[in-house]
Amino acid sequence: MKGRFSVMASIVMAMLVASMDSTIVNTTMPVIAKELGKAELYAWTFASYMIFSTVLAPVAGRLSDLFGRKRVFAAGIVLFMLGSILCGSADTMLLLVLYRAVQGIGAGVMNPFPVIIAGDLFSVEKRGKIQALFTAMWGISAIIAPLLGSVFTEYWSWRYVFYVNVPICILSLVLLIPYREQYEPKRAKVDYAGAVIFTAAISLLLLPTVVEHGALLYLAGGIVLLALFLLYEKRHASPLVPLSLFSNKQVAWMNGNSLLAYGALFGASSYLPMFLQKQGYSMFLSGVAMLGMSIGWMTCSVPAGRWIGRFGYWKLIVTGNVLLVLSAAWFLLLSESSGFWFVFAGSTIFGLAFGMLSTVSVIGSQQLVGPTEKGISASLQMFSRNIGTAIGVTIMGSFLNHSTKLLTGFREMFLYGIILSAAALLCSLLFRERAEGKVRAEA
Repeated sequence: MKGRFSVMASIVMAMLVASMDSTIVNTTMPVIAKELGKAELYAWTFASYMIFSTVLAPVAGRLSDLFGRKRVFAAGIVLFMLGSILCGSADTMLLLVLYRAVQGIGAGVMNPFPVIIAGDLFSVEKRGKIQALFTAMWGISAIIAPLLGSVFTEYWSWRYVFYVNVPICILSLVLLIPYREQYEPKRAKVDYAGAVIFTAAISLLLLPTVVEHGALLYLAGGIVLLALFLLYEKRHASPLVPLSLFSNKQVAWMNGNSLLAYGALFGASSYLPMFLQKQGYSMFLSGVAMLGMSIGWMTCSVPAGRWIGRFGYWKLIVTGNVLLVLSAAWFLLLSESSGFWFVFAGSTIFGLAFGMLSTVSVIGSQQLVGPTEKGISASLQMFSRNIGTAIGVTIMGSFLNHSTKLLTGFREMFLYGIILSAAALLCSLLFRERAEGKVRAEA
């Protein structure tokens, strides 16, 4: 296939810029808020990005099925670059919130494509290695992003935190030019109304994670709009989300398991560096400790494609859930004497679990559907993870904020994690795979 190497390089650049942006903004936002004022809008700089990047992933996946991968992916890169330029030029917190929403739209459109395009380009056996490469980008960003953030804010300006995205996005676009995809899009009328209803529904459902008042009202509105969306999709000739995907028991089960698993523990990676910093470790070492997660992730991701052909989906997902419970149990032992190596070891187990679960579920979401549904199916898998993570991060943050002692808050957080990860394990034990013959044939 023409342009395979070039498109993979383009994807890696896009993933690097997206992963680096999340980390670098997290570390520099206090400086930005101090200069721009309006500290009460601080949380919304993250919320606006998170809501749109979550909501747009399934929309982008469906558009790629209808119009092809290349043009939709390129549009996402351009939107992300535009949002980065606007964020760098913001002179008020309100403008920054709005511009972060634009950046989030671009990220939401970009983010599903590493999975979607890898599914088009590579066999099941090779896809695990490709997923491990993508994971490595998050590990690299965990190290270089805090360093870049501190250099920019100390020697130049926080605005370069956003401007640094521009040359990387341009490089990603240039590398995408030679790509000639073999996937033949299924032309159909775009469900614009469905996209608007879906975006409004999920936005309202996510708002309770960031607002202090009116959470129940937003939640009720989101549920009503989601019900309206499902009724509308049943009658549309080319629905945004083909409801037939939910009748595919294997795909639906994988989405549900990802929702529970990511809601249980994935958000812990946002708070563990804070624990180490309270223990006196530097921002850099706190980030390095989380490299154990990348190491564990890649250890399971690389051979996962071969393992699917040998063991099937069910055994591997059960194994991933067992590892997830073990990682939660490890962190329940967190104490005042716990330091760098304790967190590093625990994050490695954590990475083994998510490396297994994420790679196997991503491959399954594409292998168990038809060619014209691969994009939306893979995007829904990512959507389930993002929703779970958003909910989990909020619940974990609530434990930490309402606890009188930091260590007590972390123990409550991981008690919640072990309960929900045990529920994910129980769900996986109750499932019995029915597509094993198909899996082995395709592998």
